Amino acid sequence: MSLANRIILITGASNGIGKSVAQQLAAAGATIIINYLRDAASANALVNEIGSSRALAVQADVSKPTEIQRLVDTAVSTFGRIDVVIPNAGVLPMRDLASTTEADFDATFAMNVKGPYFLAQEVVKHMPAGGRVVFISSSVTSFSAVAPAYLLYAATKGAIEQMTRVMAKDLAKKGITVNAVAPGPTQTELFLRGKSEDLLKGIAAASPFGRIGQPEEIAGVIAFLSGEGSSWMTGQVVRANGGMAL
Repeated sequence: MSLANRIILITGASNGIGKSVAQQLAAAGATIIINYLRDAASANALVNEIGSSRALAVQADVSKPTEIQRLVDTAVSTFGRIDVVIPNAGVLPMRDLASTTEADFDATFAMNVKGPYFLAQEVVKHMPAGGRVVFISSSVTSFSAVAPAYLLYAATKGAIEQMTRVMAKDLAKKGITVNAVAPGPTQTELFLRGKSEDLLKGIAAASPFGRIGQPEEIAGVIAFLSGEGSSWMTGQVVRANGGMAL
């Protein structure tokens, strides 16, 4: 599958799933705008890996509309347009109802919901027909045994899934598709942080495959949704979780 000549903006792309997405899409021929918040070294290393003619690192806090505007303006002034946007940046606070503060709520919704919403709004001004919006949800929205500590995070991802369904109808008139990928447990630094070996074994055992997913497996689904092969697919949430949630 070729993504040659596609200009793709990925937020939170310096590490984890975002980095794997950037690598796979670049390998398929795409030009990548790598957004990052703090890890300039990883972002710049990724630019060097892909090649500076087909990659650009841009620091921006994508929970803030003014920063989103600057990010998009930089991308468009450099490459002329944006064909695909992947709002991957997010936070995963562990907060049940009793432990959630107003500050927790506001910060989490700002990064996980407001950021993707206004990023899509800004990007589609510069997106031609055939463009793609690929949101990132989570399979936690469909786990029947979800732990109470995922309440705040799950609420934001539920919002993403509704945005996907309704925005798909809104943007169809522009020839733009809107889909979301909902990963299950995926072996990233963020996911592994603070988890014991026994806990990780238990999570792996919950999958029919007996393991935790890899970032490149999620990236493969996102690559498909970014390309021409997904042209008749919109408003869908693809649960990439190895059968852990059906």
